[in-house]
This record gives sequence, structure tokens and C-alpha cells, in this order.
Amino acid sequence: MLTWLADVRQRLPDTRLALPPGSDAPGLLAAGADLSPARLEEAYSRGIFPWYADGQPVLWWSPDPRMVLPVAAFRVSHSLRKTLKRFIASPSCEVRVDSAFERVIAACADTPRAGQDGTWIQPELRAAYSAWHRAGAVHSFETWIDGALVGGLYGVNLGRMFFGESMFAHATDASKIALAALVAFCRAHGIALIDCQQRTDHLASFGAREVARAAFEAHLAHAVPQRAPGRWTYDVRDWAHLLGSGPDPASSDRP
Repeated sequence: MLTWLADVRQRLPDTRLALPPGSDAPGLLAAGADLSPARLEEAYSRGIFPWYADGQPVLWWSPDPRMVLPVAAFRVSHSLRKTLKRFIASPSCEVRVDSAFERVIAACADTPRAGQDGTWIQPELRAAYSAWHRAGAVHSFETWIDGALVGGLYGVNLGRMFFGESMFAHATDASKIALAALVAFCRAHGIALIDCQQRTDHLASFGAREVARAAFEAHLAHAVPQRAPGRWTYDVRDWAHLLGSGPDPASSDRP
């Protein structure tokens, strides 16, 4: 039976109660409750996330298997490497972090996507993640060209874990550049894994893979209690962790 959360004090259920693979909604765990920062922190620290359509109650998910991107396994294709080097060399191009979060989440919600009718980023979710951003847990990585925001992504940080949420591109490769910047940042700050929630071929092409829920939760138990990065700005030196000549990412723990 699906758990209905009727009280804000009620905790989310054990993830082992999520609907199994092969069911009508594999990974669905619970419905209802609020989207406060406290509720979201409870959920994400346990590998649970909200995802629902217009007209539905808040639905909470914990899929098994889970799609993750190990940052050490991120694949930089020859074409992406060339794109990144051109981008880095151009004085009119830059990566920014958290300079336009509201615009990033709005673009993620509003940008049309092939095969999708509407958006899962409901107004209540936008408001919730914006509040959590102001509290310091949600961050945007942004691609800027000639002073214009042309792509980006946003996600949640707890401890030494990053949970990717959504991305957009209004220029060729703009979202790939933001993703590459996030990976470089994670390598520089000792964040080993980016949560991708569910499988897509696009993410798999960058090195993302599926892991068992139990393994994912074991990683969270280790990573989430650790001290989070203290500075969320982009340092151009972070690119060395992705494109070479940087120190061993596993040994880096820059605040």
C-alpha cells in the first residue's frame, strides 16, 4: 500500500516499501505532505525526491536501481573537450554559480523538451527549491556567453553529495558546459557522486550508470554527514580537474 503523509510531523516511510520494478509506478514510495526545506532535507538525505504532475498530490520516489554519475568516470568526448577549451579561452564566456538561480529554475521548467508535454517542475516545487536555495542547500551552475545566460542546471547539495535536478540549454552545448563545470567543481571539492535519479541515454553517454538502491543509500550515509563545500563560486582552476594538469581529485578537499 502507498503511504499517505497526512501530517507534517509524519516521517517518510522506509524506502524498501517503494513500489518494485515491474509495477505500475516503480519507485513510488509515498504521497502528500509539505515541501518545506526540513521535509526536503529529510527526503534527500535518505535518497527520496518529489516528482509529480499538475493536478497530482506531492509524490515521493525512491527508485531501484538508481542512476548516478561517478565524477571520476565522467566522459569528456573529443568534441566536448574542444568546446570546453574554446569556452575557457574566450573572455566573453564564463561559468557562474548561483548568480541567477531563479532564472535557471524557470528556464528548466519552461524550456520545451522532445517527447514531453508540460513540465514536472510545478510552481510549488519552484517555490520550494527557491526557498531551499536561499537557505543554502540548492545551487545553480550557469553558462554565460556575451553577458547572456544561455544554459545551466540546478541541484541539491548535502554534505559531500550533489543531487542533480534539471538542466536547460538555449545555445549549442550550453547545458553540457554547465554539467562539465559541475563535475570539475565536484572533483575539486571531494564530491564523488552526482545523483541523476532515473536512467536516460543522454546521461549514460557521459558515464552515468545504475546502482542498487542499497548501494546508493550506503553512499549517502557516508557522504551526507560530511562538511559541505564552504564556497559556492566558480574558480577557473577547477577546470584542471577535468581537462588535466590538476591534482588528484580524491585528495582534494578545498573548503
